[in-house]
Amino acid sequence: MSELPPVPQRGVHVHLVAPSGYAPDPAVMTRGVARLRLAGCGVSGLQVLGRSELRFAGSDAERAADLNDLATLPELPDLVLATRGGYGATRLLPHLHYAALRERLAGAPTALVGHSDFTALQLALHARSGLCTFTGPLLADLGAEPLDEPTWRQLWATLTAPETTLAWDTAAEPGLDVRGPLWGGNLAVLCSLLGTPYFPAIEGGILFVEDLGEPPFRIERWLYQLQLAGVLGRQQALVLGTFEHCRPGPRDHGYDLAAAFAQIGRMAGIPLVDGLPHGHAGRQLTLPFGAPARLRVAAGRAQLDCTGYPHLAWAAPELPAP
Repeated sequence: MSELPPVPQRGVHVHLVAPSGYAPDPAVMTRGVARLRLAGCGVSGLQVLGRSELRFAGSDAERAADLNDLATLPELPDLVLATRGGYGATRLLPHLHYAALRERLAGAPTALVGHSDFTALQLALHARSGLCTFTGPLLADLGAEPLDEPTWRQLWATLTAPETTLAWDTAAEPGLDVRGPLWGGNLAVLCSLLGTPYFPAIEGGILFVEDLGEPPFRIERWLYQLQLAGVLGRQQALVLGTFEHCRPGPRDHGYDLAAAFAQIGRMAGIPLVDGLPHGHAGRQLTLPFGAPARLRVAAGRAQLDCTGYPHLAWAAPELPAP
């Protein structure tokens, strides 16, 4: 396991929450906690790692309490980190104390970080509490062996600065230059909340999506759902992350992800920007959900600038030189 030097300025308080699945591999979680501690972080909420009920990390009441308790903790943590994804966050949405969470967390230098099933909480917290959270690595990602160093570095670089810039290769048409709130996440989870009080009404946004293990026809069907519901047409751009293991089946006759995205591009009426290196593919970017952003495309490169999100007043931990 890579050794990490201490945080330069002061200890960082990381608090674990487990809103979705239980930990099937305790060794991964143990490594994640150990890496945080090696980096100088204090870690609380460890009791969630030992909970399980059916496929979930505890009962609905226990998992909802993990989040509701943030409104009454004597001292807010610097980072609230989800342990893993799976399924289960949707069951908690009617039980969260949105007004209390808004009162305690709005404007606070506390980062709520996760991805995958955590998308449901990000959507609901933005829709009902107006909170800016972060799509980023889970504790399970920080405990992966080997650790993806760019994931680690970019997590801290984003959380400890008032603005962040990402750039990647893209086949999108050059000349795009748009501004709007950045939002999105896992496509399946996103579409599961359409038409509910937990889906934010974001106008003029920059929507990013990713998914794992779904055939291309399902990806296209979900994107059509967003279009037919009027969501895509209200956005400035659709940014495509990684769609790992989203392969065509034996009856698809050449219909693949490229064909699905081409069809969406023809009918959506908004720019599609591909290549965002974020999803379930081992690398996790940390993206501020709900923050003001600017997206530009020129000469085969996309650049995303984000600002105006809550950031932490301590210096980022660095990995040692090899």
